[in-house]
Amino acid sequence: MKTYEQINDRIESGKAVVLTADEIMDYVDRKGLEAAAEEVDVVTTATFGPMCSSGCFLNFGHSTPKIRMTEAWISDVLAYTGIAAVDVFVGATQLRHGDPANMYPPGEFRYGGGHVIEDLIAGKRLQLFALSYGTDCYPLRELRTYFTIDDLNQATMVNPRNCYQNYNVAINCSDKTIHTYMGRLEPNMKNLNYCSAGQLSPLLNDPLYETIGVGTRIWLAGAQGHVYAEGTQHAGLCERTPGGVPTGGAGTLALTGDMKQMRPEFVRGVSLRGYGVSLSMGVGIPIPILNTDILKRTCVRDRDIPAPVVDYSHDYPEKTGNIVCMTDYEQLRSGEIEIDGKTVRVGSLSSYYKALEIANLLADEIRRGDFHLTQPIAPLPTDLSMKSLEQRQQ
Repeated sequence: MKTYEQINDRIESGKAVVLTADEIMDYVDRKGLEAAAEEVDVVTTATFGPMCSSGCFLNFGHSTPKIRMTEAWISDVLAYTGIAAVDVFVGATQLRHGDPANMYPPGEFRYGGGHVIEDLIAGKRLQLFALSYGTDCYPLRELRTYFTIDDLNQATMVNPRNCYQNYNVAINCSDKTIHTYMGRLEPNMKNLNYCSAGQLSPLLNDPLYETIGVGTRIWLAGAQGHVYAEGTQHAGLCERTPGGVPTGGAGTLALTGDMKQMRPEFVRGVSLRGYGVSLSMGVGIPIPILNTDILKRTCVRDRDIPAPVVDYSHDYPEKTGNIVCMTDYEQLRSGEIEIDGKTVRVGSLSSYYKALEIANLLADEIRRGDFHLTQPIAPLPTDLSMKSLEQRQQ
């Protein structure tokens, strides 16, 4: 029905019709699928929540004399230096040096890699401490200095796994409180937590990966980035509903973007008591309405998205594959669900409010002609399933 070129021409001329994933459902109900597909050019999707598999590459430039950094810490958070002389990688879940972690559980995890990334994007001054064994070409053995993001040649976010397509809902069936990456879970199924923007989430609006693929331009914390690969643990070969929505964790995206263009309010270091540190990110992805089938899939509602409830006291850590029950995101967003006749409180680690803000910001950028769509150079695979780590003797 439409092509990327035609949609971009309409964006360039200021005539593109752009709606958020929150708006499109009612619009299609009013107009009808065929008429809406003719009128609407783009549907914007978004999510905001913790994405542990995130990090950044930083390039400091050369000091005088030069140093080949073999160990480095930024604000006492260890950076990976097994690359070129003054390049480092900061991982979102790396702890600050000396953090007692869970030595006296539950640990507080006050500062780590995610907080370093947040502080960099906020323009704060951070300390770099680096060591080296020294070489003829890189003689300096120790360096201590302070810097901001503006002092760096490059600050590039490179996230191996973001935007999980669907995910577990976490509950605790044991008789003691547990602390997980899904937050604090009270004993005897007193509460449960989830982490998804549901009907706003990018890969739930493009469940079969028809428009989101390698090379897709995205909105990454305010910067224009792109998908550089399928994310780690991408498992497109999965059980799905008749509408194509996965019934559990499935696709993921590997994302990258320029940190110097990012906005601090959409990048937040996270401390998860008893578990560790992470990074909450805001991601927006446009869905081009190329035909009626693509539009129909963007009309997914929270009630159409199945969510498996998993016991994080036993079944998740022991990888049994068992689920307590299935629910959906309409029930989750109501604030409570019923399991075996018991009312259970629901909490969310993601923010629908922030996701909706991102979807609207992206829509505005497209309407102004500041954001154009890109056709993927390669599709996300649909035939991958996730492998397990086998523990072998040799």
